[in-house]
Amino acid sequence: MTSTVPASLTRTAEGAALQAVLLDMDGTLVDTEGFWWDVEKEVFAGLGHRLEESWRDVVVGGPMTRSAGYLIDATGADIRLDELTVLLNDRFESRISRGVPLMPGAERLLAELAAHEVPTALVSASHRRIIDRVLDSVGHHHFALTVAGDEVARTKPHPDPYLTAAAGFGAEPWRCAVVEDTATGVAAAEAAGCRVVAVPSVAPIAPAAGRVVVGSLEDVDLAFLRKLITGTG
Repeated sequence: MTSTVPASLTRTAEGAALQAVLLDMDGTLVDTEGFWWDVEKEVFAGLGHRLEESWRDVVVGGPMTRSAGYLIDATGADIRLDELTVLLNDRFESRISRGVPLMPGAERLLAELAAHEVPTALVSASHRRIIDRVLDSVGHHHFALTVAGDEVARTKPHPDPYLTAAAGFGAEPWRCAVVEDTATGVAAAEAAGCRVVAVPSVAPIAPAAGRVVVGSLEDVDLAFLRKLITGTG
């Protein structure tokens, strides 16, 4: 985890219902879920295997070890998990080296959160090296705290990443609004006790108690996130 949280920032939301906003990265803020799938197909093609499109819904949003392990088992590829992880990260990092596209509404939402000094964290299952490269495009300054998948004992769908982020702000999980695009990420946030806005990117996500599903970040603003916590509106 990396953090640049000054004392004044952690106090910003004292007395308010919403204490922090915790954002997923791939498919939520940046349009990179397709990049990951393309990279996975390219790497496995080089190993002599073709990935089935139906597998995409299984691996989307998951930690590298789970996704890569699943694809090794599904294809029978002759490669170790640690070797495949390096290949995938290297290929993906090369793919995003020239920048990444933001999802619609992402830039506006980040600007609004910054303008109102809302404590904001990036919480991703991607490894630190990938997060830092993406933030070179998105802007490190938008986030006072970032949590990478290789920095917690258990990454998504376990609650550890979101519990770590909430603790980093000194916030109560139930007063943190999470924005996620996959069922894996939603499961992690809800297991941590956070309120969730789901913006599905690849596979559908159903509404549930404490969870709202929207079609785009264009539908999400600070007022929306505050209502998510208070249960009004």
